Amino acid sequence: MALTTFSPFSSHRTKASILASLTPNTNNDNSSKSNIEIRVCVNRTCARQGSRETLLTLSGLAPPEFSVVSCGCLGHCGAGPNLAVLPKGELVGYCSSPAQASKLLSKLCGPGFNPSTNLAALQLRKKGEMELEKGNAAEAVKLLSQAIELKPSGGLHFLYNSRSVAKITMGENGDALSDAKEACKIAPNLYQGYISQGDAFMAMEEWDSAEQAYATALDIDPSIRRSRSFKARIAKLQEKISSINA
Repeated sequence: MALTTFSPFSSHRTKASILASLTPNTNNDNSSKSNIEIRVCVNRTCARQGSRETLLTLSGLAPPEFSVVSCGCLGHCGAGPNLAVLPKGELVGYCSSPAQASKLLSKLCGPGFNPSTNLAALQLRKKGEMELEKGNAAEAVKLLSQAIELKPSGGLHFLYNSRSVAKITMGENGDALSDAKEACKIAPNLYQGYISQGDAFMAMEEWDSAEQAYATALDIDPSIRRSRSFKARIAKLQEKISSINA
C-alpha cells in the first residue's frame, strides 16, 4: 500500500501520493527543520499494523533537528500506521515500511536526504548493535564504522554513540570519548551521548568529568533518574569518589 496523505485532521480522505501532496522542503537549511515534529500513532489498530516499528525507523533515520514521538489515535483507523506531521498538521497513512518512512523523510528534509544511503546506514547500525549485544565489540565497531563512512544525513549521532559504547567495551576509552563527543556535537540534546561520555570518563578514572557528563544527561532527560542502569552508574561513581575521600 502506498503512502497516503489525508486532509489535515479531517474525515475526508484523499488518494494523492505523499510524494505529490506533502509540501516539499527544497533547501538544506536546518532552521527550516527545527520545528518539525512527527507524531506516530501507537494505539491498538496502528500498533497491529506496525506503527511501533515505524516509530523506531523514523527515530533512527530522522536528522536531530526533527522530533519523532509516539501519540494516541489520529483517526482513520485501518489506514495505518498513521502519523501527523506538525506544524502543518498533515496526516499520513499507510507508513508501514522502512522504505515508506525514508520517502516521507526525503520529502520533508529536501535534497540533502538520500533514502537509500540512510536506510543502508540504519541497517548497518542495527547489525552492529546486534553484534555488540552478542559480545562481538570488534565486529560492531567495523559495521558502525562502515555506516558512518556512508555519511547519512539522519541518525549519524546514534551511529557515533553506538560506536562509542562498543569502543568502551574494547577498552579504547579515548576513541570512545571522541565518538561520544561527536554524537553530542551533532545532537546536543542526546542524553545517551553524555552517558557514553560519562562511561568513558569513568573508564579513564576521571571522576569529576564523569559526574559532570552524567549530570548533563540528567538535565536533558530527568526520567533517566528512574533507570536501573543509570542508578548503577551513579552508585559506582559515588563509591569511587568516596574511596578517594576516605
